[in-house]
Amino acid sequence: MQFTKAEEYGMLGVLYLAERDSALVTPLSEISEAKNIPEKFLAKIFQSLSKSGIVRSHRGVRGGFTLSREPHAIAIKEVLEAIQGPYHLAKCIQDLSCCDQSDFCAMRELLLMAEKSLVSVFESHSVADLVRWQANRSVQA
Repeated sequence: MQFTKAEEYGMLGVLYLAERDSALVTPLSEISEAKNIPEKFLAKIFQSLSKSGIVRSHRGVRGGFTLSREPHAIAIKEVLEAIQGPYHLAKCIQDLSCCDQSDFCAMRELLLMAEKSLVSVFESHSVADLVRWQANRSVQA
């Protein structure tokens, strides 16, 4: 499994907002410049994050984005799925009809176990965890 650029950029953008004062509205251009992300691509990602209720869009001259909830209340899984949809390591996990081994496939069983573990990690960690880990790393450096 490999994150898409959209997932990577979305996580970087959400992390950037989480590290800032929650009362500050942050322009997309600032996030784009700070994280070296193409602004038009980031706008498309943030549109999905806004529809999913992870970020809040603020219009107008001082427009931009804020997190819609506290970082500890936003699971990593929520952010990733808002960008790309539900996680599946293989198509057959979601759709048995795509494979002629649907009666039993040892590989599918292994992938199901791996997927459950991965999703569990994404569910059990929040954006606040990433902020904390980033801050600890900065202190150690």
